Amino acid sequence: MCQLSNFKYTMEELELIVASVKQEMDAAIKHLEHAFQKIRAGRASTSMVQDVMVDYYGAPTPLSQVANVSVVDAMTLSIQPWDRTALGAIGKGIVNSNLGFAPSNNGDVIIINVPPLTEERRRDLAKQAKGETDQTKVTIRNARQEGNKELKRLEGIAEDLIKGVEKDIQELTDAFVRKSDELLKVKEAEILKV
Repeated sequence: MCQLSNFKYTMEELELIVASVKQEMDAAIKHLEHAFQKIRAGRASTSMVQDVMVDYYGAPTPLSQVANVSVVDAMTLSIQPWDRTALGAIGKGIVNSNLGFAPSNNGDVIIINVPPLTEERRRDLAKQAKGETDQTKVTIRNARQEGNKELKRLEGIAEDLIKGVEKDIQELTDAFVRKSDELLKVKEAEILKV
């Protein structure tokens, strides 16, 4: 009976390691998707400015907490602050964020005209997307490595069980690497489409 009880705990530990690895890999893919949202593909999107920080009454505040951001048309963003005194700080925050936008302030709203992408800029954005994907693959492989280290720390477990779980972790790794490549392929097509 004691042997069966130990086996149950061992299986739970192994399943927990696999679940932990999968969770880390899921987080890496979510981070990649978020990074891809910030890489513009020629159309105006509110996600372009979602990470802009504004110095609002001395405290760095996300733009979304001080203004309403909306898409006017395919090439224009409109930023309507809830407090008109924040217009200057919002404009400064956009310029300081190095997004390459020149915001114009008409006293009520800030307008951002998104310039069309040049062929060179499209290639640069595709390289940036590839770099984000490569970083995600590194994170996925690090999760695999950590999972395998955790397996080696467990004592008194049959070698075939360990090998089986290592195989499961490798299959997860391969699936997540393929997923990141698929996301890159879609993003590159979006960026390079004229």
